[in-house]
Amino acid sequence: MNTSPTTPQHQNQPRSFVRRNGRMTAGQELAWAEYAGDYLLEMQRDGGATTVAKGVSRSPEEIFSRSAPLVVEIGTGDGEALIHAATEHPERDFIGIEVYQAGLARAMLNAHKRELTNVRLIEANAPEVLEHYLPETSVDEIRVFFPDPWHKARHNKRRLIAPPFVELASRVLKPSGIVRMATDWQEYADQMREVFDAATGYERAFEGEWAERFAGRPVTNFERKGAEKGRDIRDLTYRITSGAR
Repeated sequence: MNTSPTTPQHQNQPRSFVRRNGRMTAGQELAWAEYAGDYLLEMQRDGGATTVAKGVSRSPEEIFSRSAPLVVEIGTGDGEALIHAATEHPERDFIGIEVYQAGLARAMLNAHKRELTNVRLIEANAPEVLEHYLPETSVDEIRVFFPDPWHKARHNKRRLIAPPFVELASRVLKPSGIVRMATDWQEYADQMREVFDAATGYERAFEGEWAERFAGRPVTNFERKGAEKGRDIRDLTYRITSGAR
């Protein structure tokens, strides 16, 4: 598809989310006002509230004022998994990407309660963050836990885990970098596996059909609800090898 020089590339592609105009609670608004300065990374936009302008890249060392392994979680929700991981691993840095302000506000509040200094949050469309904001080979691990399955066939094109995502992940991951995924939708799990099995420069970091459940992931509401409905929870883990870029 041809795009004009003034049209952001991702505005011409299906989004993996629908941004809803839900109101934050008074507590969430207060958390945003008090803690956004500590945790929310300021983004330059390119025509929309969740876009990321080109040429605004920042290194993890600039963001965290130290050099440490970086984990990026996409679709962090209210930060349950992110805050747990950052608490358990103070030697690592964590960036959570989310488009829903209510979830970001709750993540900020919980990060503040735990006095975490190794967490930052981004309000933006994740593919644009991977393409424009994060430098090449700057990320040790990408986590995508329970992304929207867009389970209706006509909506499958909105799914995040597709060949274009693999290319963007390859751009930011370091050599031997890891992609971890989890879903409770079997058909989406099959698609995730097909996409990464076919990707150049990746290898399975598991044996058998599925990876073992990632021990570093707490049982979140998404996982609990899926299990209660009788769905199998599928984990997948892939590692960059060579030729992925």
